[in-house]
Amino acid sequence: MSEPAGLADRVSVLEAITDVSLRNLELDEFLRVVLGRVRALFGVDTATVLLHDPATGRLTVTATAGIEEEVRHGVTVEVGAGFAGRVAATRAPVVLDRVDSSTVVNPLLWRKGLRALLGVPMLARGALVGVLHVGSLTPREFTDADAHLLHLVADRVALATQAEMTSSERAAAAALQRSLLPTRFPEVDGVRFSARYVPGAPTAVGGDWYDVFPLPGARLGIVIGDVAGHGLGAAVVMGRLRSALRAYALDYDSPAEVLTKLHRKVSHFEHPTMATIGYGVIELDHARVTLSCAGHPPPVLAVPGGPSVLAPVPADLPVGLGITVERARRDTVLDLPDGAVLAFYTDGLIERRGESIDPYLARLVEAVTPDAPDAVCAQVMAALVGAEPARDDTALLVARVGTYP
Repeated sequence: MSEPAGLADRVSVLEAITDVSLRNLELDEFLRVVLGRVRALFGVDTATVLLHDPATGRLTVTATAGIEEEVRHGVTVEVGAGFAGRVAATRAPVVLDRVDSSTVVNPLLWRKGLRALLGVPMLARGALVGVLHVGSLTPREFTDADAHLLHLVADRVALATQAEMTSSERAAAAALQRSLLPTRFPEVDGVRFSARYVPGAPTAVGGDWYDVFPLPGARLGIVIGDVAGHGLGAAVVMGRLRSALRAYALDYDSPAEVLTKLHRKVSHFEHPTMATIGYGVIELDHARVTLSCAGHPPPVLAVPGGPSVLAPVPADLPVGLGITVERARRDTVLDLPDGAVLAFYTDGLIERRGESIDPYLARLVEAVTPDAPDAVCAQVMAALVGAEPARDDTALLVARVGTYP
Protein backbone atom coordinates (compact mmCIF):
# COMPACT_ATOMS: atom_id res chain seq x y z
CA MET A 1 0.00 0.00 0.00
CA SER A 2 1.18 3.53 -0.71
CA GLU A 3 1.58 6.11 2.02
CA PRO A 4 -1.52 8.17 2.85
CA ALA A 5 -1.82 11.63 1.37
CA GLY A 6 0.47 14.19 2.95
CA LEU A 7 -1.02 16.92 5.08
CA ALA A 8 0.09 19.68 2.71
CA ASP A 9 -1.51 17.96 -0.29
CA ARG A 10 -4.71 17.34 1.64
CA VAL A 11 -4.92 20.96 2.76
CA SER A 12 -4.30 22.22 -0.78
CA VAL A 13 -7.07 20.07 -2.19
CA LEU A 14 -9.52 20.99 0.58
CA GLU A 15 -8.82 24.68 0.07
CA ALA A 16 -9.32 24.35 -3.67
CA ILE A 17 -12.73 22.67 -3.41
CA THR A 18 -14.17 24.61 -0.45
CA ASP A 19 -13.26 28.07 -1.69
CA VAL A 20 -16.19 30.37 -0.90
CA SER A 21 -15.94 31.85 -4.38
CA LEU A 22 -17.34 28.56 -5.76
CA ARG A 23 -20.61 28.76 -3.87
CA ASN A 24 -22.47 31.11 -6.16
CA LEU A 25 -21.36 29.61 -9.46
CA GLU A 26 -23.71 27.85 -11.84
CA LEU A 27 -23.02 24.13 -12.13
CA ASP A 28 -21.26 24.35 -15.52
CA GLU A 29 -18.94 27.08 -14.30
CA PHE A 30 -18.38 25.33 -10.96
CA LEU A 31 -17.27 22.14 -12.72
CA ARG A 32 -15.02 24.06 -15.11
CA VAL A 33 -13.25 25.87 -12.28
CA VAL A 34 -12.87 22.79 -10.09
CA LEU A 35 -11.54 20.64 -12.93
CA GLY A 36 -9.01 23.35 -13.79
CA ARG A 37 -7.81 23.31 -10.20
CA VAL A 38 -7.68 19.52 -10.14
CA ARG A 39 -5.55 19.53 -13.26
CA ALA A 40 -3.07 21.92 -11.66
CA LEU A 41 -3.02 20.31 -8.18
CA PHE A 42 -2.55 16.76 -9.47
CA GLY A 43 -0.17 17.71 -12.27
CA VAL A 44 -2.28 15.92 -14.89
CA ASP A 45 -3.17 16.70 -18.48
CA THR A 46 -6.92 16.00 -18.30
CA ALA A 47 -9.68 16.07 -15.71
CA THR A 48 -13.21 14.96 -16.58
CA VAL A 49 -16.64 14.59 -14.96
CA LEU A 50 -19.20 12.14 -16.32
CA LEU A 51 -22.70 12.33 -14.82
CA HIS A 52 -24.90 9.28 -14.31
CA ASP A 53 -28.45 9.00 -15.62
CA PRO A 54 -30.28 6.34 -13.56
CA ALA A 55 -33.04 6.09 -16.17
CA THR A 56 -30.69 4.96 -18.94
CA GLY A 57 -27.80 3.49 -16.95
CA ARG A 58 -25.34 5.63 -18.89
CA LEU A 59 -22.62 8.13 -18.05
CA THR A 60 -22.38 11.34 -20.07
CA VAL A 61 -19.26 13.50 -20.27
CA THR A 62 -20.48 16.78 -18.81
CA ALA A 63 -17.34 18.81 -18.11
CA THR A 64 -13.65 18.44 -18.87
CA ALA A 65 -10.37 20.30 -18.67
CA GLY A 66 -7.82 19.14 -21.22
CA ILE A 67 -9.82 17.24 -23.84
CA GLU A 68 -12.80 19.49 -24.51
CA GLU A 69 -13.88 17.38 -27.47
CA GLU A 70 -15.34 14.86 -25.01
CA VAL A 71 -18.10 17.33 -24.20
CA ARG A 72 -18.47 18.64 -27.73
CA HIS A 73 -18.83 15.13 -29.15
CA GLY A 74 -21.52 14.13 -26.62
CA VAL A 75 -19.56 11.10 -25.36
CA THR A 76 -21.57 8.58 -23.34
CA VAL A 77 -20.51 5.34 -21.64
CA GLU A 78 -22.64 2.51 -20.29
CA VAL A 79 -22.21 1.66 -16.63
CA GLY A 80 -19.95 -1.39 -16.50
CA ALA A 81 -18.34 -0.73 -19.88
CA GLY A 82 -14.72 0.34 -20.20
CA PHE A 83 -12.79 2.44 -17.72
CA ALA A 84 -15.37 4.98 -16.51
CA GLY A 85 -18.15 2.38 -16.65
CA ARG A 86 -16.09 0.09 -14.41
CA VAL A 87 -15.55 2.88 -11.87
CA ALA A 88 -19.31 3.48 -11.78
CA ALA A 89 -20.21 -0.21 -11.55
CA THR A 90 -17.72 -1.05 -8.78
CA ARG A 91 -17.99 2.32 -7.00
CA ALA A 92 -14.28 2.02 -6.35
CA PRO A 93 -11.12 3.70 -7.72
CA VAL A 94 -9.69 2.27 -10.93
CA VAL A 95 -6.14 2.89 -12.18
CA LEU A 96 -5.01 2.21 -15.75
CA ASP A 97 -1.40 2.13 -16.89
CA ARG A 98 -2.42 1.13 -20.41
CA VAL A 99 -4.92 3.28 -22.28
CA ASP A 100 -6.15 1.70 -25.49
CA SER A 101 -9.24 0.23 -27.13
CA SER A 102 -9.11 -2.81 -24.86
CA THR A 103 -9.39 -0.76 -21.66
CA VAL A 104 -11.20 2.44 -22.63
CA VAL A 105 -14.50 2.80 -24.52
CA ASN A 106 -13.99 6.43 -25.47
CA PRO A 107 -11.49 6.53 -28.36
CA LEU A 108 -10.71 10.21 -27.76
CA LEU A 109 -8.69 9.27 -24.67
CA TRP A 110 -6.32 6.84 -26.31
CA ARG A 111 -6.14 8.71 -29.61
CA LYS A 112 -4.94 11.77 -27.69
CA GLY A 113 -2.07 9.67 -26.37
CA LEU A 114 -3.03 9.30 -22.70
CA ARG A 115 -0.75 6.85 -20.92
CA ALA A 116 -2.35 6.60 -17.47
CA LEU A 117 -5.79 7.19 -15.93
CA LEU A 118 -7.20 7.36 -12.40
CA GLY A 119 -10.95 7.37 -11.86
CA VAL A 120 -13.08 7.57 -8.70
CA PRO A 121 -16.85 7.38 -8.22
CA MET A 122 -18.87 10.47 -7.36
CA LEU A 123 -21.28 9.47 -4.58
CA ALA A 124 -23.79 11.57 -2.65
CA ARG A 125 -25.77 10.05 0.21
CA GLY A 126 -25.09 6.59 -1.18
CA ALA A 127 -26.34 7.41 -4.69
CA LEU A 128 -24.11 7.28 -7.75
CA VAL A 129 -23.87 10.77 -9.22
CA GLY A 130 -21.10 10.13 -11.71
CA VAL A 131 -17.38 9.52 -12.24
CA LEU A 132 -14.39 11.86 -11.91
CA HIS A 133 -11.21 10.86 -13.68
CA VAL A 134 -7.79 12.36 -14.41
CA GLY A 135 -5.24 11.38 -17.04
CA SER A 136 -1.61 11.85 -17.94
CA LEU A 137 0.07 12.02 -21.35
CA THR A 138 3.28 10.68 -19.83
CA PRO A 139 3.75 7.40 -17.95
CA ARG A 140 2.68 7.79 -14.34
CA GLU A 141 1.96 5.55 -11.39
CA PHE A 142 -1.17 6.86 -9.66
CA THR A 143 -1.01 5.97 -5.97
CA ASP A 144 -3.50 5.29 -3.20
CA ALA A 145 -2.68 8.79 -1.97
CA ASP A 146 -3.72 10.22 -5.35
CA ALA A 147 -6.96 8.21 -5.20
CA HIS A 148 -7.64 9.46 -1.67
CA LEU A 149 -7.17 13.09 -2.67
CA LEU A 150 -9.27 12.68 -5.81
CA HIS A 151 -12.01 11.14 -3.63
CA LEU A 152 -12.11 14.36 -1.60
CA VAL A 153 -12.76 16.31 -4.78
CA ALA A 154 -15.33 13.78 -6.05
CA ASP A 155 -17.32 13.94 -2.80
CA ARG A 156 -17.52 17.73 -2.96
CA VAL A 157 -18.42 17.77 -6.65
CA ALA A 158 -21.03 15.02 -6.15
CA LEU A 159 -22.86 16.91 -3.42
CA ALA A 160 -22.83 20.17 -5.36
CA THR A 161 -23.97 18.43 -8.53
CA GLN A 162 -26.75 16.49 -6.84
CA ALA A 163 -28.07 19.63 -5.14
CA GLU A 164 -28.07 21.57 -8.41
CA MET A 165 -29.61 18.75 -10.41
CA THR A 166 -32.29 18.13 -7.80
CA SER A 167 -33.17 21.82 -7.77
CA SER A 168 -33.22 22.01 -11.57
CA GLU A 169 -35.27 18.83 -11.90
CA ARG A 170 -37.75 20.06 -9.33
CA ALA A 171 -38.13 23.37 -11.13
CA ALA A 172 -38.56 21.63 -14.48
CA ALA A 173 -41.11 19.20 -13.06
CA ALA A 174 -43.08 22.00 -11.42
CA ALA A 175 -43.09 24.02 -14.65
CA LEU A 176 -44.17 20.99 -16.66
CA GLN A 177 -46.95 20.14 -14.23
CA ARG A 178 -48.21 23.72 -14.16
CA SER A 179 -48.28 23.77 -17.96
CA LEU A 180 -50.38 20.60 -18.09
CA LEU A 181 -52.97 21.41 -15.43
CA PRO A 182 -55.86 23.48 -16.82
CA THR A 183 -55.49 27.19 -16.17
CA ARG A 184 -59.16 27.66 -17.06
CA PHE A 185 -62.02 25.29 -17.71
CA PRO A 186 -64.15 25.14 -20.86
CA GLU A 187 -66.98 27.65 -20.80
CA VAL A 188 -69.98 25.46 -21.49
CA ASP A 189 -73.58 26.20 -20.62
CA GLY A 190 -74.90 23.77 -18.04
CA VAL A 191 -71.69 22.78 -16.24
CA ARG A 192 -69.17 24.51 -13.97
CA PHE A 193 -65.86 23.32 -12.55
CA SER A 194 -63.46 24.03 -9.74
CA ALA A 195 -60.26 22.28 -8.72
CA ARG A 196 -57.42 22.14 -6.21
CA TYR A 197 -53.91 20.77 -6.49
CA VAL A 198 -51.54 20.55 -3.50
CA PRO A 199 -48.07 18.94 -3.74
CA GLY A 200 -47.08 16.47 -1.03
CA ALA A 201 -44.35 18.82 0.17
CA PRO A 202 -43.35 22.39 -0.71
CA THR A 203 -40.52 21.02 -2.88
CA ALA A 204 -42.28 17.92 -4.24
CA VAL A 205 -43.89 17.37 -7.60
CA GLY A 206 -45.59 14.19 -8.69
CA GLY A 207 -47.77 12.63 -11.31
CA ASP A 208 -51.25 13.64 -10.12
CA TRP A 209 -53.32 15.47 -12.71
CA TYR A 210 -56.83 16.44 -13.70
CA ASP A 211 -58.19 17.51 -17.04
CA VAL A 212 -61.39 18.74 -18.68
CA PHE A 213 -61.81 19.05 -22.45
CA PRO A 214 -64.65 19.48 -24.94
CA LEU A 215 -65.62 16.60 -27.21
CA PRO A 216 -67.79 16.54 -30.34
CA GLY A 217 -71.54 16.34 -29.83
CA ALA A 218 -72.15 18.48 -26.73
CA ARG A 219 -69.94 16.28 -24.60
CA LEU A 220 -67.15 16.94 -22.11
CA GLY A 221 -64.28 14.68 -21.11
CA ILE A 222 -63.29 14.77 -17.44
CA VAL A 223 -60.18 13.06 -16.09
CA ILE A 224 -58.43 12.45 -12.79
CA GLY A 225 -55.18 10.50 -12.70
CA ASP A 226 -52.22 9.51 -10.57
CA VAL A 227 -48.92 8.27 -12.03
CA ALA A 228 -46.84 6.26 -9.57
CA GLY A 229 -43.70 8.09 -8.47
CA HIS A 230 -42.55 11.64 -7.96
CA GLY A 231 -40.32 14.20 -9.58
CA LEU A 232 -39.62 15.04 -13.18
CA GLY A 233 -39.97 11.46 -14.38
CA ALA A 234 -43.52 11.13 -13.06
CA ALA A 235 -44.45 14.56 -14.42
CA VAL A 236 -43.12 13.68 -17.89
CA VAL A 237 -45.04 10.39 -17.96
CA MET A 238 -48.13 12.20 -16.75
CA GLY A 239 -47.84 14.59 -19.68
CA ARG A 240 -47.62 11.73 -22.16
CA LEU A 241 -50.61 9.94 -20.63
CA ARG A 242 -52.66 13.13 -20.68
CA SER A 243 -51.94 13.71 -24.37
CA ALA A 244 -52.56 10.08 -25.34
CA LEU A 245 -55.87 9.95 -23.44
CA ARG A 246 -57.08 13.12 -25.17
CA ALA A 247 -56.20 11.62 -28.56
CA TYR A 248 -58.02 8.34 -27.86
CA ALA A 249 -61.01 10.29 -26.53
CA LEU A 250 -61.51 11.79 -29.98
CA ASP A 251 -61.65 8.35 -31.58
CA TYR A 252 -63.65 6.35 -29.02
CA ASP A 253 -66.86 7.34 -27.28
CA SER A 254 -66.57 4.74 -24.52
CA PRO A 255 -64.36 5.71 -21.55
CA ALA A 256 -63.64 2.01 -20.99
CA GLU A 257 -62.38 1.72 -24.57
CA VAL A 258 -60.23 4.83 -24.16
CA LEU A 259 -58.62 3.37 -21.02
CA THR A 260 -58.14 0.04 -22.78
CA LYS A 261 -56.22 1.72 -25.59
CA LEU A 262 -54.25 3.80 -23.10
CA HIS A 263 -53.32 0.67 -21.12
CA ARG A 264 -52.00 -0.99 -24.26
CA LYS A 265 -49.96 2.07 -25.20
CA VAL A 266 -48.48 2.50 -21.71
CA SER A 267 -47.70 -1.20 -21.29
CA HIS A 268 -45.88 -1.28 -24.62
CA PHE A 269 -44.01 2.01 -24.63
CA GLU A 270 -43.78 2.89 -20.90
CA HIS A 271 -43.44 -0.58 -19.42
CA PRO A 272 -42.27 0.38 -15.89
CA THR A 273 -45.11 2.90 -15.59
CA MET A 274 -48.27 2.41 -13.55
CA ALA A 275 -51.12 4.86 -13.22
CA THR A 276 -54.65 4.94 -11.84
CA ILE A 277 -57.16 6.95 -13.84
CA GLY A 278 -60.80 7.89 -13.66
CA TYR A 279 -62.30 9.06 -16.95
CA GLY A 280 -65.83 10.22 -17.63
CA VAL A 281 -67.78 11.69 -20.52
CA ILE A 282 -70.57 14.11 -19.60
CA GLU A 283 -73.39 14.26 -22.16
CA LEU A 284 -75.00 17.64 -21.61
CA ASP A 285 -78.01 17.00 -23.87
CA HIS A 286 -78.90 13.81 -21.98
CA ALA A 287 -77.94 14.92 -18.43
CA ARG A 288 -75.79 11.87 -17.80
CA VAL A 289 -72.18 10.79 -17.41
CA THR A 290 -70.43 7.60 -18.49
CA LEU A 291 -67.56 6.65 -16.20
CA SER A 292 -64.75 4.10 -16.15
CA CYS A 293 -62.07 3.73 -13.47
CA ALA A 294 -58.68 2.11 -14.00
CA GLY A 295 -57.71 1.27 -10.44
CA HIS A 296 -58.83 4.72 -9.31
CA PRO A 297 -61.31 5.39 -6.48
CA PRO A 298 -64.79 6.34 -7.72
CA PRO A 299 -65.97 9.95 -7.62
CA VAL A 300 -68.45 11.20 -5.06
CA LEU A 301 -71.92 11.96 -6.43
CA ALA A 302 -74.18 14.46 -4.70
CA VAL A 303 -77.70 15.24 -5.95
CA PRO A 304 -80.23 17.72 -4.54
CA GLY A 305 -82.59 16.12 -2.03
CA GLY A 306 -80.57 12.94 -1.64
CA PRO A 307 -77.54 11.67 0.31
CA SER A 308 -74.07 12.00 -1.17
CA VAL A 309 -72.57 8.63 -2.16
CA LEU A 310 -69.52 7.10 -3.74
CA ALA A 311 -70.54 6.57 -7.35
CA PRO A 312 -71.16 2.86 -8.04
CA VAL A 313 -68.27 2.56 -10.50
CA PRO A 314 -66.24 -0.67 -10.39
CA ALA A 315 -62.47 -0.31 -10.16
CA ASP A 316 -60.87 -2.14 -13.07
CA LEU A 317 -57.12 -2.76 -13.24
CA PRO A 318 -54.72 0.20 -13.32
CA VAL A 319 -53.06 1.28 -16.53
CA GLY A 320 -49.56 0.03 -17.35
CA LEU A 321 -46.97 -2.44 -16.02
CA GLY A 322 -47.80 -4.82 -18.84
CA ILE A 323 -50.63 -6.30 -16.78
CA THR A 324 -52.78 -8.73 -18.74
CA VAL A 325 -56.39 -7.57 -18.57
CA GLU A 326 -58.47 -10.75 -18.43
CA ARG A 327 -61.80 -8.95 -18.18
CA ALA A 328 -62.89 -6.08 -20.39
CA ARG A 329 -62.98 -2.68 -18.74
CA ARG A 330 -66.45 -1.49 -17.84
CA ASP A 331 -68.51 1.66 -18.38
CA THR A 332 -71.03 2.88 -15.85
CA VAL A 333 -73.77 5.34 -16.82
CA LEU A 334 -75.15 7.68 -14.18
CA ASP A 335 -77.95 10.21 -14.44
CA LEU A 336 -77.08 13.79 -13.52
CA PRO A 337 -80.20 15.66 -12.40
CA ASP A 338 -80.17 19.43 -12.27
CA GLY A 339 -77.72 20.56 -9.57
CA ALA A 340 -75.83 17.28 -9.36
CA VAL A 341 -72.17 17.43 -8.29
CA LEU A 342 -69.36 15.01 -9.13
CA ALA A 343 -66.14 15.21 -7.10
CA PHE A 344 -63.05 13.45 -8.47
CA TYR A 345 -59.93 13.13 -6.31
CA THR A 346 -56.59 11.38 -5.93
CA ASP A 347 -55.64 9.11 -3.05
CA GLY A 348 -53.51 11.76 -1.32
CA LEU A 349 -56.78 13.25 -0.09
CA ILE A 350 -58.03 10.13 1.69
CA GLU A 351 -54.98 7.97 2.51
CA ARG A 352 -52.96 8.24 5.70
CA ARG A 353 -50.04 5.94 6.39
CA GLY A 354 -50.92 3.26 8.93
CA GLU A 355 -54.59 4.28 9.09
CA SER A 356 -57.78 2.87 7.63
CA ILE A 357 -59.08 4.67 4.58
CA ASP A 358 -62.75 4.27 5.56
CA PRO A 359 -63.09 7.20 7.99
CA TYR A 360 -61.52 9.55 5.46
CA LEU A 361 -63.78 8.34 2.67
CA ALA A 362 -66.78 8.91 4.93
CA ARG A 363 -65.53 12.41 5.70
CA LEU A 364 -65.09 13.10 1.98
CA VAL A 365 -68.60 11.92 1.10
CA GLU A 366 -70.08 14.09 3.83
CA ALA A 367 -68.14 17.15 2.60
CA VAL A 368 -69.39 16.86 -1.00
CA THR A 369 -72.76 18.59 -1.31
CA PRO A 370 -74.83 19.81 -4.32
CA ASP A 371 -73.46 23.33 -4.06
CA ALA A 372 -71.26 25.61 -6.17
CA PRO A 373 -67.97 23.90 -7.16
CA ASP A 374 -65.78 26.46 -5.38
CA ALA A 375 -67.73 25.96 -2.16
CA VAL A 376 -67.47 22.17 -2.46
CA CYS A 377 -63.70 22.35 -2.97
CA ALA A 378 -63.35 24.55 0.10
CA GLN A 379 -65.49 22.16 2.17
CA VAL A 380 -63.53 19.10 1.07
CA MET A 381 -60.12 20.65 1.71
CA ALA A 382 -61.20 21.88 5.12
CA ALA A 383 -62.58 18.46 6.07
CA LEU A 384 -59.72 16.34 4.74
CA VAL A 385 -56.65 18.55 4.86
CA GLY A 386 -57.38 21.25 7.39
CA ALA A 387 -54.23 22.71 8.92
CA GLU A 388 -52.16 19.56 8.40
CA PRO A 389 -49.27 19.67 5.91
CA ALA A 390 -49.92 17.49 2.88
CA ARG A 391 -48.09 14.16 2.97
CA ASP A 392 -48.83 13.17 -0.60
CA ASP A 393 -49.85 14.95 -3.77
CA THR A 394 -53.54 15.82 -3.72
CA ALA A 395 -55.78 16.68 -6.66
CA LEU A 396 -59.48 17.49 -6.45
CA LEU A 397 -61.80 18.24 -9.37
CA VAL A 398 -65.46 19.17 -8.82
CA ALA A 399 -68.10 19.44 -11.53
CA ARG A 400 -71.67 20.76 -11.10
CA VAL A 401 -74.23 20.29 -13.85
CA GLY A 402 -77.51 22.01 -14.53
CA THR A 403 -78.71 25.46 -13.59
CA TYR A 404 -75.98 27.42 -11.91
CA PRO A 405 -77.03 29.10 -8.66
